[in-house]
Amino acid sequence: MNNFPTSKTLLKWGLILASFLIVASILWNTNQFFRKFKYEERLKMEVLAKAYQNFNNADLDIDISLEEKIIQSNSNIPMIITHENEDVKFWANLGVENAKKFTSLNSNDRVYLSRQLNKMKQDNKPLIINYRSGQFNITERIYYRDSDLLNRLKYYPIGLLLILFLFGTIIYMAFKSNKIAEQNKLWAGMAKETAHQIGTPLSSLLGWVELLRLENASEETVSEIEKDVSRLNTIADRFSKIGSVPKLTEHNIVNETKTAFDYIQSRSFKQIDFHFITDNDLPIMVDLNIQLFSWVIENLVKNAIDAMQGRGELSISVKQENSKVIILVIDDGKGISKRLYKKIFEPGFTTKRRGWGLGLSLTKRIINDYHKGKIYVKKSEIGKGTCFAIELKTLSPS
Repeated sequence: MNNFPTSKTLLKWGLILASFLIVASILWNTNQFFRKFKYEERLKMEVLAKAYQNFNNADLDIDISLEEKIIQSNSNIPMIITHENEDVKFWANLGVENAKKFTSLNSNDRVYLSRQLNKMKQDNKPLIINYRSGQFNITERIYYRDSDLLNRLKYYPIGLLLILFLFGTIIYMAFKSNKIAEQNKLWAGMAKETAHQIGTPLSSLLGWVELLRLENASEETVSEIEKDVSRLNTIADRFSKIGSVPKLTEHNIVNETKTAFDYIQSRSFKQIDFHFITDNDLPIMVDLNIQLFSWVIENLVKNAIDAMQGRGELSISVKQENSKVIILVIDDGKGISKRLYKKIFEPGFTTKRRGWGLGLSLTKRIINDYHKGKIYVKKSEIGKGTCFAIELKTLSPS
């Protein structure tokens, strides 16, 4: 069965092709206009050269007012007239006041005119003037360069392309933002549906736990099952909060961090040496959503365990500095390249073979968007370990 492109794909490529044709048409027309304008300037200079030649060849009884008017009418095309030996005789429209002789100018003006003459030689072929002065045949050359208007016209296509690129970038960013918003909406919907689906078997599990107690099952076993059921209930609650603004309440962040830390420690490899560090267990009050904040700590600790491949030293420190609390999660794992410090928080980015690349992205959203804090890689060295930092505003005095 043939796979036909979707209408959206055809529309996208149609718009790209149409944009390319429009840009190509504008550039081609601009180039044609530039060539025509340049050709007309050449004709204008040829008329001026002929007028100049007639002016110098004229007898005293011949009316040369027309030639004089043509010569004086050139107000926008820079030009230099030289003798046959290339010595400068006359110049116009170059911003240097005309003097009787080129040698009477100051050195800066002479250097400037010489540079302009070299540029004119490269831009356009000179116009040759032949006339008779007394008993001598005189040959002179008119050099000129493009007018300022024509020079500005050269850069018009570049400006146009920059404007089109800017509009294209804005349109692309708008489409991209819209697509991301749709994806976020989809993920939020899936998360809420997952939480809803988990709710039914959780209720049944709670009933089975009570039945086990009635049948005098081992209290230790029942207690562990109850903990896991409670854990599943917490996970469902987290998923139900995705896509909505969570409610924040005042909590001691030291206790909440240690609770999440202890839960992961009790279910992790024995080869990992865990450490929890705080300032004399003093309470540090912060506005928190407990379910989402514990998710952050668990994500960071699990990532640290993965980075250490189940063996090493892992520590969390909670300290207050002025009006904020700083939580550091430190491991001695494989480390992170400096160029990836920001990229690891992007949705979909992962270094794991079977990872989805959502853990750190959700972590950043929970801390930055919901708790108005900051999370970042404070320090990392390849082969030595990584330190993640979380900063949150406190409610208690410093």
